[in-house]
Amino acid sequence: MKIHREGRRIIFAALVLFAFFGAISFIFLEPVIAYPVSAIFFLLFLFVIRFFRVPSREMSISEGDVFSPADGTVVAIEKVFESEYLNEERIQVSVFMSIWNIHINWFPVGGTVEYFKHHHGKYMVAWHPKSSEKNERTTTIVNTGKEKILFRQIAGYVARRIVSYAVVGRNAGQNTQCGFIKFGSRVDVLLPLNAEICVDIDQKVTGTETVIARLKK
Repeated sequence: MKIHREGRRIIFAALVLFAFFGAISFIFLEPVIAYPVSAIFFLLFLFVIRFFRVPSREMSISEGDVFSPADGTVVAIEKVFESEYLNEERIQVSVFMSIWNIHINWFPVGGTVEYFKHHHGKYMVAWHPKSSEKNERTTTIVNTGKEKILFRQIAGYVARRIVSYAVVGRNAGQNTQCGFIKFGSRVDVLLPLNAEICVDIDQKVTGTETVIARLKK
């Protein structure tokens, strides 16, 4: 199993921490209690490793298709007014990532990164309607040459670290990694009003594999 680079330091720290407390439990507790306590620490360590796993997937490229930028569940499909950069109405598709999902994020379309900004903010639960505006988040716009697709990485109540690899002016390959959100959150994709939405509320989606929308030619 391959481990994502964003998790290497955390996994090492977790190993040291859990090993320390496991050893302490055998010093201060009876064996009948120390063994279950150590087992819990071991399971927690396995969970941390699982969280940062990198899935083995084939990278699809399909012009006109917008792929899910994350694994998770579709929690919103709604019309919104985008006021940060585009200043127009868009269809927003939101994907919520639980702690059980892979938390790598991918570029939903290919093109040139036209705009990027990291916003500091609050840490509401990620499914809160105002989290797109109030929470810590990043905004990235990829210009495909025909359309400008905006997506946001949004921190949640548990997630406290957003990593983005987007650089303005650089090429963004469709379904290549664009970042990572540590320990649960959501990604919003803002699409043109005439885009064909291909997912439903509560649908499970897979990053790089599930087509969430098709752009009009």
